Amino acid sequence: MNLDGFGIFVEDMPTMVKFYREVLGFSIREAEDASNVYLEKDGTLFLLYRRTDFEAMTDHKFHYAKPVNGHFEIALSVENFDAVDKAFREVTAKGATPILAPTTEPWGQRTCYIADPEGNLIEIGSFQA
Repeated sequence: MNLDGFGIFVEDMPTMVKFYREVLGFSIREAEDASNVYLEKDGTLFLLYRRTDFEAMTDHKFHYAKPVNGHFEIALSVENFDAVDKAFREVTAKGATPILAPTTEPWGQRTCYIADPEGNLIEIGSFQA
Protein backbone atom coordinates (compact mmCIF):
# COMPACT_ATOMS: atom_id res chain seq x y z
CA MET A 1 0.00 0.00 0.00
CA ASN A 2 1.10 3.58 -0.70
CA LEU A 3 0.14 6.65 1.28
CA ASP A 4 -2.15 8.71 -0.95
CA GLY A 5 -3.04 11.48 1.47
CA PHE A 6 -4.92 12.10 4.67
CA GLY A 7 -8.19 13.67 5.67
CA ILE A 8 -10.07 15.22 8.53
CA PHE A 9 -13.79 15.29 9.19
CA VAL A 10 -15.14 18.82 9.40
CA GLU A 11 -18.28 20.45 10.68
CA ASP A 12 -18.08 23.79 8.84
CA MET A 13 -16.69 23.15 5.36
CA PRO A 14 -16.57 26.76 4.06
CA THR A 15 -14.72 28.00 7.19
CA MET A 16 -12.21 25.17 7.05
CA VAL A 17 -11.58 25.54 3.32
CA LYS A 18 -11.06 29.28 3.75
CA PHE A 19 -8.59 28.68 6.62
CA TYR A 20 -6.49 26.12 4.75
CA ARG A 21 -6.54 28.16 1.54
CA GLU A 22 -6.09 31.69 2.88
CA VAL A 23 -4.15 31.15 6.10
CA LEU A 24 -1.96 28.15 5.23
CA GLY A 25 -1.79 28.49 1.44
CA PHE A 26 -3.18 25.10 0.38
CA SER A 27 -4.44 24.93 -3.20
CA ILE A 28 -8.04 23.79 -3.72
CA ARG A 29 -9.25 21.18 -6.21
CA GLU A 30 -12.97 21.33 -5.35
CA ALA A 31 -15.60 23.95 -4.52
CA GLU A 32 -15.99 25.10 -0.91
CA ASP A 33 -19.50 23.64 -0.63
CA ALA A 34 -18.56 20.13 -1.80
CA SER A 35 -19.06 17.14 0.48
CA ASN A 36 -15.41 16.24 0.06
CA VAL A 37 -12.83 18.92 -0.64
CA TYR A 38 -9.46 17.93 -2.03
CA LEU A 39 -6.61 20.23 -1.14
CA GLU A 40 -3.02 19.82 -2.14
CA LYS A 41 0.08 21.11 -0.40
CA ASP A 42 3.55 20.35 -1.77
CA GLY A 43 2.30 17.26 -3.59
CA THR A 44 0.43 15.78 -0.61
CA LEU A 45 -3.30 15.21 -0.95
CA PHE A 46 -5.24 16.63 1.98
CA LEU A 47 -8.94 15.81 2.22
CA LEU A 48 -11.68 17.57 4.13
CA TYR A 49 -14.77 15.40 4.58
CA ARG A 50 -18.07 16.92 5.70
CA ARG A 51 -18.99 15.00 8.88
CA THR A 52 -22.69 14.70 8.14
CA ASP A 53 -22.09 13.40 4.62
CA PHE A 54 -19.52 10.85 5.77
CA GLU A 55 -21.84 9.63 8.53
CA ALA A 56 -24.69 9.25 6.04
CA MET A 57 -22.44 7.35 3.62
CA THR A 58 -21.17 4.93 6.28
CA ASP A 59 -24.44 4.74 8.22
CA HIS A 60 -22.49 5.39 11.44
CA LYS A 61 -22.50 8.20 13.98
CA PHE A 62 -19.05 9.31 15.18
CA HIS A 63 -17.83 11.38 18.13
CA TYR A 64 -15.64 14.44 17.58
CA ALA A 65 -13.31 16.17 20.00
CA LYS A 66 -13.84 19.85 20.80
CA PRO A 67 -12.47 22.52 21.06
CA VAL A 68 -8.68 22.01 20.61
CA ASN A 69 -7.91 18.32 20.29
CA GLY A 70 -4.78 16.26 20.48
CA HIS A 71 -5.68 13.27 18.33
CA PHE A 72 -3.18 14.12 15.60
CA GLU A 73 -1.14 16.95 14.18
CA ILE A 74 -0.50 18.23 10.72
CA ALA A 75 3.22 19.01 10.37
CA LEU A 76 4.44 21.73 8.03
CA SER A 77 8.10 22.50 7.50
CA VAL A 78 9.76 25.78 6.60
CA GLU A 79 13.31 26.50 5.51
CA ASN A 80 14.87 27.79 8.77
CA PHE A 81 14.34 29.06 12.32
CA ASP A 82 13.54 32.60 11.22
CA ALA A 83 10.86 31.26 8.88
CA VAL A 84 9.20 29.43 11.81
CA ASP A 85 8.90 32.72 13.68
CA LYS A 86 7.68 34.56 10.60
CA ALA A 87 5.10 31.88 9.72
CA PHE A 88 3.76 31.89 13.29
CA ARG A 89 3.32 35.67 13.22
CA GLU A 90 1.65 35.58 9.81
CA VAL A 91 -0.82 32.75 10.43
CA THR A 92 -1.85 33.98 13.87
CA ALA A 93 -2.39 37.47 12.40
CA LYS A 94 -4.69 35.82 9.84
CA GLY A 95 -6.75 34.06 12.52
CA ALA A 96 -4.99 30.82 13.47
CA THR A 97 -5.31 30.01 17.17
CA PRO A 98 -1.86 30.16 18.81
CA ILE A 99 -1.04 27.07 20.90
CA LEU A 100 2.75 27.20 21.33
CA ALA A 101 4.87 30.21 20.35
CA PRO A 102 8.09 29.42 18.44
CA THR A 103 10.45 27.44 20.64
CA THR A 104 13.79 25.76 20.02
CA GLU A 105 13.53 22.23 21.37
CA PRO A 106 16.41 20.28 22.97
CA TRP A 107 16.58 17.99 19.91
CA GLY A 108 17.45 20.99 17.70
CA GLN A 109 14.13 21.77 16.05
CA ARG A 110 12.50 25.19 16.14
CA THR A 111 8.77 24.58 16.29
CA CYS A 112 5.45 26.20 17.03
CA TYR A 113 1.85 25.06 17.16
CA ILE A 114 -1.42 26.58 16.03
CA ALA A 115 -4.96 25.23 15.76
CA ASP A 116 -7.37 25.44 12.85
CA PRO A 117 -10.95 26.72 13.38
CA GLU A 118 -12.14 23.29 14.53
CA GLY A 119 -9.27 22.69 16.94
CA ASN A 120 -6.96 20.46 14.91
CA LEU A 121 -3.29 20.96 15.78
CA ILE A 122 -0.81 22.17 13.18
CA GLU A 123 2.94 22.23 13.77
CA ILE A 124 5.25 24.54 11.84
CA GLY A 125 8.92 23.70 12.25
CA SER A 126 12.46 23.55 10.94
CA PHE A 127 15.73 21.84 11.81
CA GLN A 128 17.79 24.52 10.03
CA ALA A 129 19.11 27.40 12.12
